[in-house]
Amino acid sequence: MALFVMILRKMVQNRWLVVSLFLGMLISVALVSSMPIYSEAILSRMLVKELETMQTERNVYPGSYWSKIAFDNQTTEQRQAVLKGLDDYMRGPGASGFRLPVKELVQERNTRTFTIFPENATDDVKKNTKRTARFASLSGLQDHIKLTDGRMPAVQPVDGVYEVLVTESGLNNFRTVLDKVLDVEDAKIQGKIKVKPVGVFEKRVDDDPYFRDPSLGSFNSSLVVDAGLFDRQFTAAGIVPVSNAGWFIVLDYAKMELRLVEDFTKTSNEIQAAVKKRVSAYQVDFTVPALKTIDQYMERAKQLRTLMWSLNVPVLIMLGFYMFMVANLIASRQKNEIAVLRSRGAARWQIVVSFAVEGLLLSGLALAAGPPLGMLLTEVLGASNGFLSFVQRAALPVRLTQESYLYGAAAAAVAFVMLLIPVLLATRTTIVGHKQQMARLTKTPLWHKLFLDVVALALAIYGLYAFDARMKDLKKLGLRADDLKIDPLQFVVPALFIVGAGLLLLRLYPYLLRLIYAIGRKWWSPSMYATLIQVGRSNSQYQFLMVFLILTIATGVFSASAARTINNNTEDRIRYGNGADFVMKAEWPNDKPIESPGGMGGPPTTSATVAPQAIHYLEPSFEPYEKLPGVAQAAKVFMKDKASFTVGDQSGGATLIGIDTDDFGRAAWFRTGLLAHPLSDYLNLIAGDPKAVLISKTLATQKKVKTGDTIWVGWDGVTSQPFTVYGIIEYFPTFNPNPPIGSVNAGDAETQSNAPMLIVGHLPRIQFQLALEPYDVWIKMKPGYDLNAFYKGIEESHISLVSIRNTTTDWNKAKNDPFLLALNGILTLGFILSIVVSFVGFLLYWILSLRGRTLQNGIMRAVGLSVRHMIGMLVIEQLLTSGVAVLIGIIVGNMASRLYVPNFQIAFNPSTLVPPFRVLFEGMDFVRLYATVGVMLLAGLCILGYMVSRIRIHQALKLGED
Repeated sequence: MALFVMILRKMVQNRWLVVSLFLGMLISVALVSSMPIYSEAILSRMLVKELETMQTERNVYPGSYWSKIAFDNQTTEQRQAVLKGLDDYMRGPGASGFRLPVKELVQERNTRTFTIFPENATDDVKKNTKRTARFASLSGLQDHIKLTDGRMPAVQPVDGVYEVLVTESGLNNFRTVLDKVLDVEDAKIQGKIKVKPVGVFEKRVDDDPYFRDPSLGSFNSSLVVDAGLFDRQFTAAGIVPVSNAGWFIVLDYAKMELRLVEDFTKTSNEIQAAVKKRVSAYQVDFTVPALKTIDQYMERAKQLRTLMWSLNVPVLIMLGFYMFMVANLIASRQKNEIAVLRSRGAARWQIVVSFAVEGLLLSGLALAAGPPLGMLLTEVLGASNGFLSFVQRAALPVRLTQESYLYGAAAAAVAFVMLLIPVLLATRTTIVGHKQQMARLTKTPLWHKLFLDVVALALAIYGLYAFDARMKDLKKLGLRADDLKIDPLQFVVPALFIVGAGLLLLRLYPYLLRLIYAIGRKWWSPSMYATLIQVGRSNSQYQFLMVFLILTIATGVFSASAARTINNNTEDRIRYGNGADFVMKAEWPNDKPIESPGGMGGPPTTSATVAPQAIHYLEPSFEPYEKLPGVAQAAKVFMKDKASFTVGDQSGGATLIGIDTDDFGRAAWFRTGLLAHPLSDYLNLIAGDPKAVLISKTLATQKKVKTGDTIWVGWDGVTSQPFTVYGIIEYFPTFNPNPPIGSVNAGDAETQSNAPMLIVGHLPRIQFQLALEPYDVWIKMKPGYDLNAFYKGIEESHISLVSIRNTTTDWNKAKNDPFLLALNGILTLGFILSIVVSFVGFLLYWILSLRGRTLQNGIMRAVGLSVRHMIGMLVIEQLLTSGVAVLIGIIVGNMASRLYVPNFQIAFNPSTLVPPFRVLFEGMDFVRLYATVGVMLLAGLCILGYMVSRIRIHQALKLGED
């Protein structure tokens, strides 16, 4: 107990260091524990969104589970036992195993099919009015239907007649009317059964997920009876044998989370096993709409976790340096005490245990508070709409998980070990060795002796080489990013480069000091001499601070560049792929034969015996597009994907684009720098000659075509016409020159036989000499246009559109992708943490350093240096250490960004990365970074200057006597 009290007193005595160390531990644990929380939350949201899209587009309720069994030669008792057992199972572990709220559990029963006739029908009537039907029942049906005619049937036979419900289509199918009795006849049914439709029903709510078949088409041959009556008369008594039964479980998929996916798939398999155990496998059927989407998201979950680790590695390394720096400061301040204890007989393990208890207390508190803080960080990440951009968005379904505490425990354990490393090193020193070390502040650091900077840089350069080779393989083979094995080193190399480059520049730092000293040795003032001597002789004293500042600043620069690069390149890819702000396709009047549905399930037939060879179109007016509200420019763009061409003895297929050069140049979006000259120059090149065309570099390389050659262009049913090649371009709006996904032809993209090819010509000539066919309308909007007014203008102009594509909508959809959300959120968090931690570490180090030099500063004041000169020395010292470290951090961060930010394109399919990935720097991000660093240095100088001004000579000298 006494040892514990002593440890607490020591912690109180060094409270600022202990608080700073705890802060680093807490942030590390929170950051690491937020990874599983965030990945689960964001993927849960995206899974629900994907399921909602599935319901909207396919009209299938994704939160449903349908299992069906069929009977063969079982007896009535056997069928009843199977149904009862499965009813109990579905109501119990079957439905509850999904761990989602059960909205409906529908038990469906059907008898075997039989023949029905009008009551007491003659043989002639039976021959002409023969219809098939079956009895059916659904549990809870009355709560989900409304009667359009008639009444609800009785729950038991009335005078031997079964009253039933039918749909409107079923009533027509049976060719009868309500309240008319029908006879059931079948060789396998004993006795005579009579039925009477008494009511016509339809769904009470159109989008009610209760109904497995939203169209109610499965009821066209069904006579629906009360569920209780069905069980008594058909299931138990076997008057009409039960042919099949089904269980339709309707789950609230809006509550689906990633953690429940495993339970969903597991329960699905368990239900299938339970059903097959009671009925043979060939007599069962299962339908689970959500399983395919869920399987895809399990793969995305793995990719997202990998991506989160790769993004957080630089921040984690930075936090590790921070904790090691603080732990080293704690050990350094107590080295004298440790050396005295060792000289008086204390064992190393006893000293280490005292520090271990302190570390356990701090890491335990960090583990307790870290995951809840990580949950708060996740909520901040969920509100990110871009780098350092936040919006009001529905809260993510965040929760603390066992996995988050496991991650947090691992981070706390690493922090604990990092605390003990400097202590273990300090316990090796005796009192004599400690005094010797204090007199030799120029000791060479361990990383300097082992050349760890060179090793880190070598690994980083290897990682860059491996990534470039991988990207070339992916592009030339037309593969997806996950088709080749990912090298885990790819996610560490940016951090290795930052560390290696920073340490390498620090290796050269002493030579810079010597150069500065040599340049002005004849003119330096005494204060400048003193500062240069202090920094030069105590070089190792500043190493950790400088490395730490380099890491934090470089990480901030890297995070800012990575976020802006990925966001802007994704937006560029969408704009390039669409071509303009809006792309519209209108309905053109034509003479295409009208198709009529074939009879008796046959193929569709046309009104004409022989279809015409070509379809003739009537071009609608273009003027309404130009007059739509907010339109700055509209352009006609004709695209023919399967055009054929011949040049010399070469032929092939290409995409043909027809444009009006002036309108197209004003309406299309095209990134600068993609071509050797601006796109407008190429458009002007062909503007004067109607026969002029531009061709893609892939076409020119594969078919050995050069400018000035004549190329014949046409397509099926259209006679080829000659054009002249005026220019060769590598990129053009919407054109992707990369080989399609799935290609396995090796070689450069331009020389592959499957690389896409392009021909760009004049629309008037194509329409006049080839054919007049529908074109797209590309529209560029004015800044700040009103979207609602634009859509209203389309409606009022009576433009009949087949499709419309909104680039802004596509970009907003892309920003909600889990990968972009994770990228923006994590990089924003990394940037903010870098700034906060660097500020705290900077102040902590310099305040403690200045307190440790109180005697030295007091002596300088005693020999005549004024406060102004003391502050000047402090400023110079800051510039030579912190200032140089910040400058190196900026340089290293920029270099790391340019070299390694392109690695993030591995998260996309390389074949779709058009235009090419380019590293971007946003000026405002660096203004924020440099302003923050400037404020940090200025605040630190002010605090340190205040401390220097408060030094009392007599106190400093008294301290020296003590």
